[in-house]
Amino acid sequence: MAFPPDFLDELRARTDLPGLVGRRAKLIKRGREFTALCPFHNEKTPSFTVSPDKGFYHCFGCGAHGDAIAFVMQSEGLSFPESVERLAGLAGLEVPKPTPEQAARAERGAALHEAMDAVCQWFTEQLHGDAGAEAGDYLVGRGLEPATVAAFRLGYAPNRRGALKLAMNAKGLDDEILVEAGLIKPAEGGEAPRDYFFDRIVFPITDRRGRVVAFGGRTLGQSKAKYINSPETPLFHKGRMLYNLAGARRAAHDTGEVLVVEGYMDVIALAQAGFPATVAPLGTAITEDQIAELWRLASEPLLCLDGDAAGRRAGYRAAERALAHLRPGKSLRFAILPEGEDPDSLVRNRSPQALRQVLETALPLSDLIWLMHTDGRSFETPERQAGLRQDLRASVQAIRDPDVRAGYEAEMERRFDAAFGQGRRGRQAAGGQSRPGRPPSWQSRGRGPGGPKDWAGEQKGGRGVRIPNRQRYFRQEQALVAYLINHPELLSEFTEEVADLRLENRDLGRLRGALVDLIASDPALDSEGLRCHLEQQGFVEVLNGLLSRDVYDLFHSARPGAPLNKAREVWLEALSRHKARQGPRDPDAEGGQSAAPASAGARR
Repeated sequence: MAFPPDFLDELRARTDLPGLVGRRAKLIKRGREFTALCPFHNEKTPSFTVSPDKGFYHCFGCGAHGDAIAFVMQSEGLSFPESVERLAGLAGLEVPKPTPEQAARAERGAALHEAMDAVCQWFTEQLHGDAGAEAGDYLVGRGLEPATVAAFRLGYAPNRRGALKLAMNAKGLDDEILVEAGLIKPAEGGEAPRDYFFDRIVFPITDRRGRVVAFGGRTLGQSKAKYINSPETPLFHKGRMLYNLAGARRAAHDTGEVLVVEGYMDVIALAQAGFPATVAPLGTAITEDQIAELWRLASEPLLCLDGDAAGRRAGYRAAERALAHLRPGKSLRFAILPEGEDPDSLVRNRSPQALRQVLETALPLSDLIWLMHTDGRSFETPERQAGLRQDLRASVQAIRDPDVRAGYEAEMERRFDAAFGQGRRGRQAAGGQSRPGRPPSWQSRGRGPGGPKDWAGEQKGGRGVRIPNRQRYFRQEQALVAYLINHPELLSEFTEEVADLRLENRDLGRLRGALVDLIASDPALDSEGLRCHLEQQGFVEVLNGLLSRDVYDLFHSARPGAPLNKAREVWLEALSRHKARQGPRDPDAEGGQSAAPASAGARR
């Protein structure tokens, strides 16, 4: 029976090789590998080694060697199909049935891989031809060496509509396979199929085995979307893959370290600067599947975060998603870059050593959990402190492993007591000047009470704080937009209402217009994609204000992750009240100026 190669790859990736072998032999950890007395021959001195990173075992005594499937075959005397079925049962995978459809699918997959490789070669040829001169100059300007460009197989999609389709048709690749591979868009409304990538530098995306499965593209023109990826295809699943995974796997085994950065250029720049074990998610917040993939490379992957609000949010999202999957020896660390720097600029403008110094100050995951609940907030009343304790306990309860959960419970209690317990009261009684209820901020990176003023300054309009009606109205305008960013489904569902929305604040009005343009040009954009494009268009400060606790304290369902049904209900209600306050539209009023708002105070 023939199994699809992708299924076998997934089976090997999901199998805990040390756990499998440990049922037959007592393993002793030696660095990144394990040793044991060989289960296949009698010996008094261990010569049997298990390498999780390499995915195989080897005995230097009898020569036994193989992967998880081979181990089951050797240790239990099963055939290859029987061994695959046994491991699939342990891993919770369904074994593909040996049907004609399966064979046809495998054959189709091979054809898709061949098509992707042919297109990758063609993109590379375009980069080094006359059409790619501007793209080549851009890469040189970013400091990339020819060897680096070649190693990452960078290319260029020319500024000629239909060029890829014509070139691939000439090589015998029909439109059907090009559409299935996500290379051209299918014909619509009588129009001819169109190339998916157009006037862009192209970054090949590979699977674990180094096979090209998709592309990313950076525009050289005036496209609103600076970066785009291939659509989902039979070969490409954006939330499961990491850019440069194949290259990082080899390097991570040698260094014991893997770095996670935001984009393609960061990965390439760091690899050139001596950090080859660097990967990036593909334009979205990191997923649980990607975290699991990272843990196959290193026990504590290191996420590089910008030192601004966007970096803070990215770190918190990653921390939250990792919690349920933590287990002994598997965690995340977070390196916070200097404000205004990204990994690419840091190694180019300063030095690789400057990045290394940042990496050496990386924070553990427990720091991010604490900061996630305390950053930018004050806890000057017992009620707020009790609320913080509940929030911390709720996060810790998401951890499934009992030993890790117990450790986090103790650690969060320790931090809470340090910030608000007897130590603080003792300092106050002694005449100390420390401000109560002010835990350390994101920028301070501290682990005890106190620290410099938090990044956002004093909160206005938080829980239990009365604010003027005018300011509350501004918060409600912010909330109307925050719902759309954190719940893009509302933006798609009510595009006409959003386009007609009048906002008194001109910055919010401009951002509202940008949202309508973005969703019109790419209806598939998720929340992270919207924020990325808006930040690139210069809305960083506006976003920092509306995606904040000041807004979320008044409109709880505007938060990321809130139920969509609840968000829709409250947004429509808020929109109705907003329109009622404004009254009929004044056609001569730019930006929808309105009279002073009435008081509204319903907490959401």
